[in-house]
Amino acid sequence: MWARLAVAVGGSMPRAARSGFLRASEAGGAGRRQQRPASSTEVALKKTPLFDFHKAQDGKMVNFAGWSMPVQYKDSHIVSHMHTREHCSIFDVSHMLQTKVHGKDRVKFMESLVVADVAELKNNQGTLSLFTNEKGGIIDDLIVTKTDQGYLYVVSNAGCAEKDSVHMKVRLAEFKAAGFDVDLEFLDEALIAVQGPSMSRVLQEGLKDNLNKLTFMTSTVATVFGIPDCRITRCGYTGEDGVEISVSHLRAVELTEKLLANSEVKLAGLAARDSLRLEAGLCLYGNDIDETTTPVEATLVWTIGKRRRQLKDFPGAEIIVPQIKAKTSRKRVGLVSTGPPVRQHTPILSPDGKVIGEVTSGCPSPCLKKNVAMGYVDSPFAKNGTDVQVEVRKKAVPAVVSRMPFVPTNYYMG
Repeated sequence: MWARLAVAVGGSMPRAARSGFLRASEAGGAGRRQQRPASSTEVALKKTPLFDFHKAQDGKMVNFAGWSMPVQYKDSHIVSHMHTREHCSIFDVSHMLQTKVHGKDRVKFMESLVVADVAELKNNQGTLSLFTNEKGGIIDDLIVTKTDQGYLYVVSNAGCAEKDSVHMKVRLAEFKAAGFDVDLEFLDEALIAVQGPSMSRVLQEGLKDNLNKLTFMTSTVATVFGIPDCRITRCGYTGEDGVEISVSHLRAVELTEKLLANSEVKLAGLAARDSLRLEAGLCLYGNDIDETTTPVEATLVWTIGKRRRQLKDFPGAEIIVPQIKAKTSRKRVGLVSTGPPVRQHTPILSPDGKVIGEVTSGCPSPCLKKNVAMGYVDSPFAKNGTDVQVEVRKKAVPAVVSRMPFVPTNYYMG
């Protein structure tokens, strides 16, 4: 979902990643935190509660979705990437939009906006879902959690924060005018992602309850390293076992420092986060999905609840549901190649040189030592194992349509 910039080998931010950050920054943010005094180059950017901490840790700050965020620290992005795969890393994702949906009609309200079967979720269970429009396009991807505390907890992308909040407020006004009981609360909490195979051991040291009870896409409220009222959700954007911890913005630095006291843990930035998510086959909104792509084209049909398909009661259902059986003219696929790196907007060619699609995200895989990418191709070329080409620097380079994730995921299922 995690919102969600292509990254190359080396310590500096590559061109494709920089362009992704620039486009994301144009999308804006929700503006939920008061700005601190800053230089003229930073004054327009919003800052998370960890901003000063990032600077003190030599974080290289960039503009991402209107926020000043660390792209990497002293370690190169490759080192951070591999540390996450082998140990544990902390990512500041406080720029993402966190929302609580209150009221007895909260499920009905949320289902009027997304494709998920929210009603069927168990208490404290979450799901990846999509805001869709009436044309079947994807407004944003998000995680919806049905808590046992009388509200839905929703996390959506920073780059779409302003758009998402307006979208929800417009529907809220319609629901209230119709007499429904529902309210929105936009949170000012920090959000810290802790990702990697040693996450469980690290976090368990700060918990009383057994973390093994918390499986993938479930959530709980707990005291973490002495900090009360933290919402822990077992999820993430790396493909590894991990959690996202929503914590008071006043204690975000304290929590981060306590986690970093364990030698297994290091800070990681947006560059590593992007290459990790791409290896895991996860979409970045604005690159791989947007309002011109439908869930079927994006191979995200699994996010649409069975009941919702049958009732066709979500935005764009009249377009999306028929596509499930009739198929679409294009499809999102994974690609693997060797040689020069494959970047966003790279043309995808048939074996005879005809343009059949375009890359939406791509980078050298630190784990596979090959280039991995995703993009959209004409449906006849979408089968795994199909030989295609990618046009890099005006030269056709062999590539193969490949199953995603490129690197096996390690979500904790219990």
